[in-house]
Amino acid sequence: MKKEKEKYTKDRKNSDAVRAKKHLGQHFLKDETIAEKIGNTLTLEGYKNVLEIGPGMGVLTKYLIEKDIEVIAMDLDQESIAYLEINYPNKNLKIVEADFLKCDISELFGKEQFGITGNFPYNISTQIVFKTLEWKEQIPEFTGMFQKEVAQRICAKEGSKTYGILSVLAQAFYDAEYLFTVPPSVFNPPPKVDSGVLRLKRKEDFSIPCSEKMLYKVVKTAFQQRRKTLRNSLKSFNISDKIKEDSIFGQRPEQLSISQFIALTQKLEKDAISTDE
Repeated sequence: MKKEKEKYTKDRKNSDAVRAKKHLGQHFLKDETIAEKIGNTLTLEGYKNVLEIGPGMGVLTKYLIEKDIEVIAMDLDQESIAYLEINYPNKNLKIVEADFLKCDISELFGKEQFGITGNFPYNISTQIVFKTLEWKEQIPEFTGMFQKEVAQRICAKEGSKTYGILSVLAQAFYDAEYLFTVPPSVFNPPPKVDSGVLRLKRKEDFSIPCSEKMLYKVVKTAFQQRRKTLRNSLKSFNISDKIKEDSIFGQRPEQLSISQFIALTQKLEKDAISTDE
């Protein structure tokens, strides 16, 4: 790490100071206007801590630290970490070399609430969402940049071809909003696809009247055979004849709203109990 810090002196702020690494899924945003726009996607309502995932050379970080908040910038790339530590010695910025998917979130801000944002590496972006859902009690807001089709999938509504597992599970706990599209030309190196920025705001009441584990299992099983009706795709749940004829089982998964998936999970839970009896 010391050698990396020596390599990146304060006068090296040009775009080639840190190499984008393919295995880390890095595409560095170079458009200041878009970076500022992403920095303003967080409403900061009810919290003053922000975790930025994948800061790279700090194009978004610089707009976050202008705000009256505490920021942690987390990256796996030693070159990026070294560059940030030299060029952004701000009091309200903590730079952490870690893998978000493997880190203990409780060590970041203790028990305090915090938002998440970033230009997320495409190769782990969906995993970032799933980990956020695990820690939803502490994360009231989540914004950031994904591959456009992934962002659209997360925000999709029932009846859409892109509506799926990510849509249902994210929107069971958060209100999802697709904000804007970003072209490949504003990145170095440019990706082969458009990017999309979204916002997830945790619902005021984000508790659900069924087992979360069971909901996840129902949703994932249903969408694994999305062209089949639920009566066929959920056969592994050993549905009793008593509820098998319920009209909901004649539908395909993309036809069900979030509330209907929760209601379906409740039916299956009750059915499992009565069958066991």
